[in-house]
Amino acid sequence: MSRSTKSNWPPRWTAGLTARPAALSIEAVILAFLIAFLVVPVLLAIARGFLEGGRFSLYWFATTMTDRVVVRQMTNSVALATLTTAASLVIALPPALLRARCSFRGQGVLGMLLLVPMILPPFVGAISMRRLFSQFGAVNLLLEHVGIVDLAAHRPPDWLGGGLAGVVAMQALHLFPILYLNASAALANVDPAYAQAARNLGAGPWQTFRRVTLPLMRPGLFAGGTIVFIWSLTDVGTPLILGYQDLVPVTIFKELAKSDTSPGIYSLVFVMLSASVTLYVLGKFLFGRSAAADSAKASIASELRKLGPAGTLLAWLLFGAIIGLALLPHAGVVLTAFSARWVNTVVPSEWTMQHLWFVFERSQTVHSILNSLRYAGVSTAVDVAVGAAAAWLIVRTRVAGAGLLDGLTMLPLAVPGLILAAGYVAMTATGALKGIGPRGNPFLILVIAYSVRRLPFVVRGVSAGLQQIPVSLEEAARNLGASKARSMLGVTAPLIAANIVAAGALTFAFAVLEVSDSLILAQRPSYYPITKEIYTQATSGNPDAANIAAALGVLGMVLLGGTLAAASALLGRRLGAIFRA
Repeated sequence: MSRSTKSNWPPRWTAGLTARPAALSIEAVILAFLIAFLVVPVLLAIARGFLEGGRFSLYWFATTMTDRVVVRQMTNSVALATLTTAASLVIALPPALLRARCSFRGQGVLGMLLLVPMILPPFVGAISMRRLFSQFGAVNLLLEHVGIVDLAAHRPPDWLGGGLAGVVAMQALHLFPILYLNASAALANVDPAYAQAARNLGAGPWQTFRRVTLPLMRPGLFAGGTIVFIWSLTDVGTPLILGYQDLVPVTIFKELAKSDTSPGIYSLVFVMLSASVTLYVLGKFLFGRSAAADSAKASIASELRKLGPAGTLLAWLLFGAIIGLALLPHAGVVLTAFSARWVNTVVPSEWTMQHLWFVFERSQTVHSILNSLRYAGVSTAVDVAVGAAAAWLIVRTRVAGAGLLDGLTMLPLAVPGLILAAGYVAMTATGALKGIGPRGNPFLILVIAYSVRRLPFVVRGVSAGLQQIPVSLEEAARNLGASKARSMLGVTAPLIAANIVAAGALTFAFAVLEVSDSLILAQRPSYYPITKEIYTQATSGNPDAANIAAALGVLGMVLLGGTLAAASALLGRRLGAIFRA
């Protein structure tokens, strides 16, 4: 549930609601699911890092923490996540402030376009980064064309900076919409009376923002920043593609991909998990609480400043610059997918549809697409059923353990896919479950992984709808003779249908393009999902492999772009609640 509703929790219309045996039974099933497939795998991964010959030992953990290579990789990982979060904040804050405080023509369309960068996993966009920003890439060729750079006489600049700059840029351009959504929601919850009081006391616009507005926004910014930081800290695909591999997540991935289940690897998993959970807890219970209660409900309506023609033009230039920069990787992927020849030219000199047709002619790529649709379809059905039931229990009942249920359904936000995948590798390494592990048929374990990872999307999306619907509507139906089940299905369900559809669509689209779980848990080509096939093609070194990977990326862009547009249209600004810690 969104933080803005926490201060009034439970909602005022839940007064008098009590838990029934059916609610307790549903809660028990959901808790059993989360414990079995979220808590147990994580605990198994942790335990393997502290066992030596079947006995508890700190040897591997101490060895890991004192290894110079690991320390360097962890330092690099934290630095990468910090730079990505800071860059995302710098990109996201200006348009969020402008849209929240000003009114201008086209702001709704521009706000929706800012979400477009999320339609492509950053590791797919990284495929085109080298063509665009390498020393002899399209950007330097364009600069030479206009007379700024002489490629023949001087060594051209390497915009990727040895890999780090490229990874930061790719991650920030992909993740800044999360901070934008959280900043917009936080600004909507800031009482304009505080800023007016500051201005009445003589504070200028900058001082008012720095001393009043920004502190009140801090919970929302920290919530979005937490997700961005954890996402960047544990990202595997982008560093792999761009060649910046001196990172802990990349080391974990490489070892798990070789089915290495030694205690040393799981010590690294524990280190990453500790960092993620600690940051999540700080964001949720420490930094996320300050000033939230004071700013949850505005005492006066916010007055939007209507921009004139000049101001509207400047607003469009700001949004346009950010959108254009963020869409460069997407443009590069599209150009790569349709290029027949792209050598020493700013754009391809020859074009073709061959790569896109080849995707549908080659059995392996077709199987990867069908596999992803199957994995994502089943996992989405599980998420909608479990997530909707969990949201109903949390919002509509006073069932015992609702706080535990709420916490467990949100825990996947703090447990990255890399860590969860490591837990599933540990769970299926030996014994009866080995057949559904990475070296067997991973259909079931991938469906479970996708379901657990995206469950918070459905819980938050449905909770947002339930919190807008007073329980008195259901009570009126029951007073007219309808059963409790019929009143829920006939009254409440249609009213929150948009939330369910939007959350389900997002869950499906992000499951199709899931990266960490797919790269680790699918080791046999016949079970590759689309993201594993993209990675395999991009790193194969075969002729036209990058073009085929880009063509698969274009298909993913179309799918995720359509679902994001539909979800944004259905949820509006409430879409931001889905991406909060």
